[in-house]
Amino acid sequence: MVEREITVLTDVALITCIVQKGMADTIVRASREAGAQGATVYYAQGSGVRERLGLLGVAIEVEKEVINIVVATNQVDRLVEVIYLAGQLDKPGRGFLYVTPLEKAATYIPPDILERLSARAEQQ
Repeated sequence: MVEREITVLTDVALITCIVQKGMADTIVRASREAGAQGATVYYAQGSGVRERLGLLGVAIEVEKEVINIVVATNQVDRLVEVIYLAGQLDKPGRGFLYVTPLEKAATYIPPDILERLSARAEQQ
């Protein structure tokens, strides 16, 4: 039996951005150009102040795109800025962004990258 080892990442955070439908591609492209390795996009429905329409001020549900990006904590500030600007979150009703620290994350990491990370940790 082949022994398998789990590589646990502990210095990572989850950036979540909720935007109007159609904005995710722009945000993902900008975040990848800024150093993010990838993103997960899914669809959701939500409501807010800008969706209050119709008789009696009833809130209608509107489709949203939710973008999740896991990044190293030293990348968080830069990527938050890039995502904020790409998504035009400085304009009313464009979306919402938040960061969640992650205690642990695990995924496949190529051996050459693990070696570089180990060497860097030993130097410090």
